[in-house]
Amino acid sequence: MRETREVVRGRSPGAGWSRVAWGLHRRGGPSPSADLAACAELLPRLAAFTHLTSARARGWWLPPLPEPLPFWAAQITSQNASERAGLIVSRHRAIPESELVDGIRLALPGETLLACARDLGLVDLVVLVDCVLQRREASYAELARVARQHRRGAPRLREALALADGRAESPWETLLRLLHVVSGIRVEPQRVLRDEDGAFVARADLLLTGSRVLHEYDGAHHLERAEQRRDLERDRRLERAGCRRHGYTREDVLHQGVLILRDADAAVGRPHDPGTITRWHDLLRESLFTPAGTARFRARLGRAAGSG
Repeated sequence: MRETREVVRGRSPGAGWSRVAWGLHRRGGPSPSADLAACAELLPRLAAFTHLTSARARGWWLPPLPEPLPFWAAQITSQNASERAGLIVSRHRAIPESELVDGIRLALPGETLLACARDLGLVDLVVLVDCVLQRREASYAELARVARQHRRGAPRLREALALADGRAESPWETLLRLLHVVSGIRVEPQRVLRDEDGAFVARADLLLTGSRVLHEYDGAHHLERAEQRRDLERDRRLERAGCRRHGYTREDVLHQGVLILRDADAAVGRPHDPGTITRWHDLLRESLFTPAGTARFRARLGRAAGSG
């Protein structure tokens, strides 16, 4: 690592300096991008940030993350590991596949997802994969190629790819879709609906296959007055076209899944079995969207940091 006037190792120089990691400080106040640039000076040539460090730097959709997070990096085994509290290094036989993004070397999207797959729950990972596909930062075929390798995280990445759908436009749309899919309800994301004359009516977050019923995620922006007016006009168009819309909040998705499933069962004519929601609850408990999943993730971080 090279020391600069902006980044120093050792004890804090005093006021006006921020701690980035153990024994690493930079000039200035809170700034995630500045922290990342400072931490980059710890890494040897051709090493790259990976895992959630790369995902966050790329601006991907993320589950709720506990703070503070370590930095994750990947480097080849022939280089001495950059050991430091707050930095988790994975070592590879070959130079990690990477690219420069805003001057910072990041693992490629597939490598980033593979690293995340070692620690994240399946729901969390599908959120990331949906984002990558939706933004076209990597193709499904490219991600499948990475997932076919015999490496840690590959089996979980294959599971996530089987559940992924790049048509989602937000992480909460992904969660709402997953709730339906793992409960055995077929849905069509971002389905364009038209009336009998072929005129555009609406584009649905989810259309329950075989029905004219929409299930959609209602974020906070739907509470704004201008948005409410647009929503009401849209609802009238849907009603005239013989469609019915159910809107759900994040609290519904996380805590009232059985009620969403009951609505879905009624829409598709399937007998309602409350026990069908169990699979969704099991997946949620492993995710960062719940306290149990967050505790699990923290425990894994502790083991990873302890192993160096």
